[in-house]
Amino acid sequence: MFAYIKGKVEYIGIDYLVVETGGVGFKINTSTIVVSKVSLHDTVTIHTHLNVREDDMSIFGFLTEDELSVFKLLISISGIGPKAALAILSTLSIDELRIAVLSDDHKAIAKANGVGAKTAQRVVIELKDKFKLEDVLTSSAKEDLPDYGSNDIITETAMALTSLGYSNVEALRAIKKVKDNEDMSVEELLKAALKFMM
Repeated sequence: MFAYIKGKVEYIGIDYLVVETGGVGFKINTSTIVVSKVSLHDTVTIHTHLNVREDDMSIFGFLTEDELSVFKLLISISGIGPKAALAILSTLSIDELRIAVLSDDHKAIAKANGVGAKTAQRVVIELKDKFKLEDVLTSSAKEDLPDYGSNDIITETAMALTSLGYSNVEALRAIKKVKDNEDMSVEELLKAALKFMM
């Protein structure tokens, strides 16, 4: 029904925005990641999905079409409704979700509120063939999805972190936070990444 809604942010809730356009305030359910990126009175364009049930009509929206398309993929999976999809997208960014799926890291997905281990495994199975490594835009493929057969420093550090019990997503998230990580030894990068884990 609505492809997008463009207007001014008049209210920010924990997991929704009220965007006013043409004198009408639209309540748009969204992820906490999206909520954290907007401020009151910002003019925003929210790409939307209208969810219709017998007793309810709700709008779900995101700042990018990419986020919206991943949300639609999630709600197409049996057992995942809009709330569970938002919980996943509030826990993991789009790129982190892709990394988790491509590296079979269902534990990272299961950290989302209300998403159990079986549901997380179903997400990995259902989305594995729908995500491609090239879609991970934040940095190079080597950094985002470790090639455990290579000897590069980032891969070795990620392996060390996962051997300590951290997930691939947690390991890569911490490594990315370390500035100039390409100029460090494995030991230096491991120590720096562990500081972000604490």
